Amino acid sequence: MLKVTELGKVVNTAAGDLEILQEISFQLAKGESLAIVGASGSGKSTLLGILAGLDTASHGDVELAGQSLKSLDEEGRAALRAECVGFVFQSFQLLPGLTALENVMLPLELHGHQDARQRAEKFLQRVGLDHRLEHYPKQLSGGEQQRVAIARAFANEPTILFADEPTGNLDAKTGATIIELLFELNKEQGTTLVLVTHEERLAARCQRRITLEAGRLEHTVAGAEAAPC
Repeated sequence: MLKVTELGKVVNTAAGDLEILQEISFQLAKGESLAIVGASGSGKSTLLGILAGLDTASHGDVELAGQSLKSLDEEGRAALRAECVGFVFQSFQLLPGLTALENVMLPLELHGHQDARQRAEKFLQRVGLDHRLEHYPKQLSGGEQQRVAIARAFANEPTILFADEPTGNLDAKTGATIIELLFELNKEQGTTLVLVTHEERLAARCQRRITLEAGRLEHTVAGAEAAPC
C-alpha cells in the first residue's frame, strides 16, 4: 500500500540548504495502522505531507497504492489523492460558510458522486452527528468539528487515511472518543491509517510505529498484530 524509499527533503534558506528529512525508508501493508512520532521539529508533518502527495521530496520516492509519486505532476498527484486518499487535519479545516452536512458533501460532489447527500448523512450519523447536520462549524464544539472532519475523510471511502495530530486540539475525554472512532472506521472499512501524533495512547493503538529524530528514522516498532509488509 505504501512504500518509502530513501526519502529526503531539503529546503533553501538564507543560511544555506536545510535538510528536513534524510534517507527515510519503510513499507506499510494494506489495512495497517502506523504512528509517526518524534519531538517537535523532527520532520513528522513534512513527512506526512510528502506521503500524501501534498508536498514533494527532494530525492527518493514514495509509492502510494502502487503509484510512484515522483513520476506524477501536481495534477496527477491530485487525481491520485482524489481516488484513494483521505486527510484529517489538526485544525479541522472545515469551511465556515457551510453546514456540517455541506462540508462532508462538498468533496463527494467534486468527485462526481451522485449520492453525495446520502453518503454524507450516513457518515455523519456514523460519527454521532445526525442531529447536527444543519449546524455551522462555529456552532459545534472542537470534538464535533473533528468528527465532521473524520466523516468527510472517510465518506469518500479512501484506501489510505493520513491524520496530522487528530487529537491535538481536543481535551482528553474528547480525544479518547476520536481515537476510538478512527480505529472503528479503520477496522470496518479496512482503511490504512498513517497518523502523526504526540499522544502515547494514540500511538499505542497503532500496529506499527516509527520515530523521527532530526529528520532521520531512528526507531521502527511493529506491533504483535501487524501484517507483513
